[in-house]
Amino acid sequence: MAVSGRGPVLSPARFGLTDPRAERELCALGWWTDGGPMPGAQWLLSALARSPDPDMALRGLERLRDALGGGWAELDAALRKDTALRGRLLAVLGSSTALTDHLVVRPEEWRRLVGEASPTDVGHFTAALLAAVGAEETTGRPGVVRARSRGQEAVRALRGAYRGLLLGIAAADLAPVVEPSLPELGYDAVAGALSDLAVAALRASLAVAVAEVVGEDEPLTVRLAVIAMGKCGGRELNYVSDVDVVFVAEPDAELAVATKVASAMMRVAGDACFEVDAALRPEGKAGALVRTLDGHLSYYRRWARTWEFQALLKARPVAGDLELGERYVAALRPMVWAAADREGFVADVQAMRRRVENNVPAELSDRELKLGRGGLRDVEFAVQLLQLVHGRTDEELRSAATVEALAALGRGGYVGRADAADLGESYRFLRLLEHRLQLRRLRRTHLFPADDDQAGLRWLARAAGVRPDGRRSAGEVLLAEFRRHSNRVRRLHEKLFYRPLLEAVARVPSEALRLTPAAARQRLSALGYTSPEGALRHIQALTSGVSRRAAIQGALLPVLLDLLASTPDPDGGLLAYRRVSEALAETPWYLRLLRDEGAVAERLAALLGISRYVPDLLVRAPEVLRLLADTTSLAGRDPEEAAGSLRSAVARHADPEQAVLAARSLRRHELLRVACADLLGLLDLPGVCTALSTVWVAVLGAALDAAGRSVLQGEAPPARVAVIGMGRLGGAELGYGSDADVMFVCEPVDGADERSAVRYATAVAELVRRLLSAPSLDPPLQVDTDLRPEGRSGPLVRTLDSYRAYYGQWAEVWEAQALLRARFVAGDEELGARFVASVDPVRYPEGGLEPAMEREIRRIKARVDAERLPRGADPATHTKLGRGGLADVEWTVQLLQLRHAHAFPGLRTTSTVAGLEAARDAGLLDAADADALAAGWRMATRARNAVTLVRGKPADQLPGSGRELAAVARALGYPASADPGEFVDDYRRTTRRARGVVERIFYGQ
Repeated sequence: MAVSGRGPVLSPARFGLTDPRAERELCALGWWTDGGPMPGAQWLLSALARSPDPDMALRGLERLRDALGGGWAELDAALRKDTALRGRLLAVLGSSTALTDHLVVRPEEWRRLVGEASPTDVGHFTAALLAAVGAEETTGRPGVVRARSRGQEAVRALRGAYRGLLLGIAAADLAPVVEPSLPELGYDAVAGALSDLAVAALRASLAVAVAEVVGEDEPLTVRLAVIAMGKCGGRELNYVSDVDVVFVAEPDAELAVATKVASAMMRVAGDACFEVDAALRPEGKAGALVRTLDGHLSYYRRWARTWEFQALLKARPVAGDLELGERYVAALRPMVWAAADREGFVADVQAMRRRVENNVPAELSDRELKLGRGGLRDVEFAVQLLQLVHGRTDEELRSAATVEALAALGRGGYVGRADAADLGESYRFLRLLEHRLQLRRLRRTHLFPADDDQAGLRWLARAAGVRPDGRRSAGEVLLAEFRRHSNRVRRLHEKLFYRPLLEAVARVPSEALRLTPAAARQRLSALGYTSPEGALRHIQALTSGVSRRAAIQGALLPVLLDLLASTPDPDGGLLAYRRVSEALAETPWYLRLLRDEGAVAERLAALLGISRYVPDLLVRAPEVLRLLADTTSLAGRDPEEAAGSLRSAVARHADPEQAVLAARSLRRHELLRVACADLLGLLDLPGVCTALSTVWVAVLGAALDAAGRSVLQGEAPPARVAVIGMGRLGGAELGYGSDADVMFVCEPVDGADERSAVRYATAVAELVRRLLSAPSLDPPLQVDTDLRPEGRSGPLVRTLDSYRAYYGQWAEVWEAQALLRARFVAGDEELGARFVASVDPVRYPEGGLEPAMEREIRRIKARVDAERLPRGADPATHTKLGRGGLADVEWTVQLLQLRHAHAFPGLRTTSTVAGLEAARDAGLLDAADADALAAGWRMATRARNAVTLVRGKPADQLPGSGRELAAVARALGYPASADPGEFVDDYRRTTRRARGVVERIFYGQ
């Protein structure tokens, strides 16, 4: 610091001014001279330093000085002695460039900031704005005020008067930031004043509209009421908001005039003050702008959806014929409080919740004050939903204002008092930030500054009255406070919806929280639980007692109840969670894992609310839960690695029963892992099929080894044995409910006779079948050998020479077709390879199919279609035997293979999809037909898997409707917001196209 003869030389930076021109500008104002402040200007500079942006405030002062000219001296003198004026003006200039522009254009408006704070009641605002357009409240009958000004003259006058009144509100709101001794208005008062100002603007705009449409002297033949909705209706408006309205008029014959007046009012208000939005009217923007009261009532009785009644929570008459407006509100109020009883209420509520969550880009979610996670809309939506649920019987909850309704919910015991207070505080804080952000340029914005926007954070912190705390800058403190409040609101549904349910079922007396069982049932029903009584029993069973386990469940359940409520089957999911929790009650890490790993709880809830297959396995393979925390371990495991682990574990057991038990255990683990990854969208269809087929092959191989050791009892084997996979196992295309189609082939070793070899191999095969098909709680391990020569009447095992002789002399066309999917899967690999080579001439016949054989294949297929489709099944949605389903596509591929595989080696594959690609490459199918068949096969396979996962048992028929269909659609990756009918439409469309190709290629039609 330099020193002059009269003392230390100060820099403008001492007062927060960083602009290089600051010293020159201060000198021009008469507040600075060489070496420091002018006498008497110290207080002015100190106040300037406390402004949200001192540089911006100083530039505004300079512009205002230039605009005032000789009048600057009066303002300068007033600033030096009037603390209130100093605080208000410097706060506005350092916060809002838009209001600074207003002051520069109308410099005498600074006088609004002198003396007591500006009045903020609707009467004062209305009188001022009506006077601006040359109207008086008393002109004519109530609600029929006419302005003398019209057109652009009225718009200009109204705009200037509105901005002046807005300046007064903003100055009173911001002043304590600069002069802490001035009284704070608080969020409630500011939002109320802004709403009252908007009401006054609507009234003045209506007065102009009536004058423009009807004239100054013509009688007004229509009664028109303006109903405020949204934030204006709830008296919680922002500085910059659309104002939502609905119009009602009488009589019906004059609706054309009413519509012209309403349109003119919207135009005038939009040009002068703010946008007026009438989209909340019946039928939205497509509906009539103005309706009669009877017209509104007719619509709401017959057509309105739940969200429209939710919007009516905030309806209040504000302009025009207030008596008609009151009748409108009174007539609709009973419908609002009966909305929770409507059919489809739960679905509408869930759809509204999803819209809130999906309405903001993911990259902005953490910064969006309004729509982001933990934002304002979360609080508003939750409060309104609780009002709809509990306000039916408790009139104390019927407030239009969010903060008032939240307090009433706390007083009534529907929300804990502390929770209501905390959320009210967070809501006010977030609204304060929203107000400050909008004030800067008077533009609609809800975006909090980015973490690295230091200048933006600093300005917003100072504008919101947030100061540094010694260790952190003001911006850092603001960021921490914003995160604290948004994280608090992120627990909104836990706080507002679910924790009271636990208190209700535990019947814990609490002055702060006394939700009754009846109210708890109402709330659960509103959230999508179709059996609230059952849900309450599950909650009580999980949280009863004073054990540590009960305490952890008490902390977990609010979150899980919320997560389950967004699944297709909340009731089934909660029951499954109770089953899993009771089965794993003695597993020490289970609840700790759910508590400490948020991703595990979230994924578990999603799985339990969709699938019965998963919980059935989970109680017997709980270790898979740990994988839910690690996506790579869950979905990225190599199937061959899993198969190798299974074979190694089984090899350690001499007893075949124990060996197969070990194989079942590892298969159970792998099935559950694959199912979880599949349902969570982490594994594609080829990955699912490969994993399921590989684990089946590993189980067969392990069982074959164990059975061989048991039969031999230490002796040398008289034969080599191989297992040949058929059907979907041969094609490596197994689903969750598929059996294992196999054939057993043997060959005597050197020195052994054929009879001994067959007897040994048969004993091994029978033991494999018995061990694997033994009753179990796991998904069945059914080994099907019906595709062997002569079917069930033929020997279970043949030698390789016997198979050659049979197929060479007796094979029928269907057996050649079945052999198209034959591949070695277990046992002696060299023998298996020779078997596969020996049947190539049968399945890939030289010269292709004879016409008689082709007709026989078609005849068999037609008989299968007619006889095997279950009675009552819908052929349009039966995944296996339905039109365009699995059988249609697979038989078509197999017909092409029988015809052409001798000439096109690419067709010599056991895979359906690979066969289609080979047929396309060979020119046997055009690309569109191949794509249609492949799409049909994939759709049917995925749908069949999904139905099995949802129902917990193999099934081929799609559910007709209801929660099972919704769960199948969700399992297939359709969003929660989608109608399950979209999936059915997609399925029908895809399989219909596939069927068209089948009819041309397979049937030759």
